[in-house]
Amino acid sequence: MSGRETVVVTGFGPFRQFLVNTSWKAAQGLKLIGLGEQIDVYIKEVVVSYIKAQQIIAEIWQTLKPKFAVHLGISRGSRVIILEQTGKNSGYRDRDVCGFCPESHCCMEGGPEKLDSVINMRAVSKHFKQAEIDVIYSRDAGRYLCDFAYYCSLYHGQGRAALIHVPSSGSLASADRLVPLLQSIIHSMLDQLKDPSQTV
Repeated sequence: MSGRETVVVTGFGPFRQFLVNTSWKAAQGLKLIGLGEQIDVYIKEVVVSYIKAQQIIAEIWQTLKPKFAVHLGISRGSRVIILEQTGKNSGYRDRDVCGFCPESHCCMEGGPEKLDSVINMRAVSKHFKQAEIDVIYSRDAGRYLCDFAYYCSLYHGQGRAALIHVPSSGSLASADRLVPLLQSIIHSMLDQLKDPSQTV
């Protein structure tokens, strides 16, 4: 790589029973350990609000122009890491922390129904599964703020984004295990971004 590149990592703020959101703690951990000498890691906490999430994500792409954006969200009741392939545009009916729900129930009026990441998440998850690490692939990010923010990012970033759902319980939920594993997962995504033929 010539010159330094920016990778944005976001986590979400508190919501429902999660007064401290593991996804934001993991983003802070990634900032501390970094992603290598040539990469500037910029972290941002995303409020669990449709309006604010939309503004924050658009601003990230317009001002920072990152090489890649990684969005971390928490998966309630999950003990595994889930790599999301797809962001959906419509079907948002659950209220956010402000009690708001988009009137049109969608992210971008007139936008495509779904957008996929340029990263082959199935290939990334397969690589880690072979090492007997609980990383799974998904095409349904849940139609709440994680999915909403992911679609916005895929839209603004021409697919150069990832959504990783982190576990809320189990051994992988502890920061000392989770953060280095996320670092490895993001490295494999960045390798694939550099060379798309190299699906891990």
